[in-house]
Amino acid sequence: MTPQQYCQQKTKQSGSSFTLSFVFLPRQKREAMTALYAFCREVDDVVDECTDYQIAQTKLQWWKQEIHRLFHETPQHPVTKALKPVVEEFGLQEAHFIEIIDGMQMDTQYNRYADFEQLALYCYRVASVVGLLSAQIFGYSDKSTLGYAHDLGMAFQLTNIIRDIGEDARRGRIYIPIDELEKAGVTEQQLLQSQASVQTQALLLKQIERAEMFYDKAINQLPEADIKTQLPGLMMAAIYRALLREIKQDPNLVLNHKVMLPPFRKLKLALGVWFKRR
Repeated sequence: MTPQQYCQQKTKQSGSSFTLSFVFLPRQKREAMTALYAFCREVDDVVDECTDYQIAQTKLQWWKQEIHRLFHETPQHPVTKALKPVVEEFGLQEAHFIEIIDGMQMDTQYNRYADFEQLALYCYRVASVVGLLSAQIFGYSDKSTLGYAHDLGMAFQLTNIIRDIGEDARRGRIYIPIDELEKAGVTEQQLLQSQASVQTQALLLKQIERAEMFYDKAINQLPEADIKTQLPGLMMAAIYRALLREIKQDPNLVLNHKVMLPPFRKLKLALGVWFKRR
C-alpha cells in the first residue's frame, strides 16, 4: 500500500461529509486534501481511542516529532510521507500542524471549557487551522480569504459541537462553555443525563445563533476573486448550514440523537453550490 492509498483508506473509513467536496478538486489538490484529512484523523483517533492520559500524550508527542521530521528530516508514517510533496507544493507551515496537535492535546487535558474564549482557542486549533491549510491548497489571491477560512472553520466546529452534544456528554465531555450553562440555568448534570427542558432548548438556540454568525461572517469575507477556488469550503458550508437548520427545528433532539442529513441531500446541496458558483 502506497502512502497515498493509506490516506485514501483512512479518509474513506471516516465517513465524513467533508470528503464529498474533494471529488470536485483536480487530482493534485484532491490528493493533497486527502493527505491533510488523513493526518487530522490520525491525531484525532489518538484522543478518541486512548483512555490513558499518559499514552495519549506520548502518542501526540510522537506526532509532533514526526511533523519535525516531515519538515526537516525524513518522515516515517505513511500520512507524513504523503504530506511531504504537499507541504512543498503548497507552502504549508509546520506551525499549523503543531497547532492541530496542540488542539488534540487540549482534548486530553480538558473535558469542560470555562468560557467561550477558552473554547474558541480549541476551535481555532482543531478546525480554523485546518481551514487555513485547506485554503492554501485550494488556492487564493486575496488575503481576506484567510479570514474567511478561519471563521468557516469556527462555524464548522461549533456545528459539530452542537450536533454531538449528547454523544460527547455520554463520554463525560461538555463543550458548551460552563459560564453559559450557568447563565441559562442549565446544570452539567442535565446535559450529562440528556435531560431536555425549556432551558436546554434556549441554551442550544444560543449556540446555533453563534454558529450562524460565524457562517455569515465567513461568507461575507470571501472575495469574489477567490470564490471558484474555494468552492469545496462553500459546498461544505451549504451542507453544514442545512444540518444546523434541521437541528434548529427541535434543538433538544441532539441530547439523545445524532441529527444527520441523508447522503443524497448532501450531494444535492454540494451540486447546487457547484453549478451556481462555477
